[in-house]
Amino acid sequence: MTWKSKWKPRWTSRAEEPADIDALDPALKQALGDFKASVRAWSDAAHHRPHTAQSIVVHRSWQLAAGWSLAAVLLAGTMSGGFYEHHQRVVASQIAAAHKAEQERQAAAQRAVDQAQQEDDVLASVDTDVSREVPSAMEPLAQLTDEGNSK
Repeated sequence: MTWKSKWKPRWTSRAEEPADIDALDPALKQALGDFKASVRAWSDAAHHRPHTAQSIVVHRSWQLAAGWSLAAVLLAGTMSGGFYEHHQRVVASQIAAAHKAEQERQAAAQRAVDQAQQEDDVLASVDTDVSREVPSAMEPLAQLTDEGNSK
């Protein structure tokens, strides 16, 4: 056995001690009995009394409606901002695509003009390379044909 199991407190509660009611004064005994009877009667009456539940109604419907409407406004604002941003990006990309197409069309037209000019230059150089002057021995004959055309 340990020392804790052997140890017992020396004092006890007054509630645990048996009361020697016979040794009390008869007037005190009568007063305590009446008090005990009135406490029990009150306790029984309180216990058997019909209880009514009271519901506390708090009218906060306007707060709830205000909260939901504020949430709806915030949600609508956020979504409309997103849709507007998306629309602006789509419009900007369409403008950029149209601008790029216009630039490509202008570049193609410029290339066509440059190619036509280059072809004209090539044809002119071929023409000058191929053509030669009339030899001097044939010059009288050339003059005759010129005079024949003028007459």
